Amino acid sequence: MDLILLGVTGVLFFVAGPVMAVRGLIGRKAITQELVQQRIAFPAGGNLPAGLSRYAGVQVRTGEQAKAYSDLIGSHVAKATGGRTYAEISTELQAGGRTDEKLVRLREMAFMGQTLRGALLGAYQASQVTLLVIGLGALFTALGLTFLALALIGS
Repeated sequence: MDLILLGVTGVLFFVAGPVMAVRGLIGRKAITQELVQQRIAFPAGGNLPAGLSRYAGVQVRTGEQAKAYSDLIGSHVAKATGGRTYAEISTELQAGGRTDEKLVRLREMAFMGQTLRGALLGAYQASQVTLLVIGLGALFTALGLTFLALALIGS
């Protein structure tokens, strides 16, 4: 009975593993396709913050690149707002009676920047999840093979 359970578990893992890996690869391809369609590219030349210079002129195609571009947006937003967040600018605008046009424009810019950052970080997180699924698929496949081998050796 134990060998049958071991064999059935091995078959289940051996079938589930490749399915997971393929689904992860399909997910990564979908992320790349979506990023390519957005036509996001890092500025060419030496105008990038330290740590991002290797991306100069590169089109965003991967989750890692999406995260790096979100960091670029974050640095631009922080510079433009003096380090203030959308919420802080909104509070300041409300306290001033909502009449300061400069703060209105700054709040809109902060909102758009943070929204873009969030979308790019979502692509990065999705790419990390697909990587995890691919890895788990490989692990399940290996476990399935191991369980099947143990069931066959034990019979």
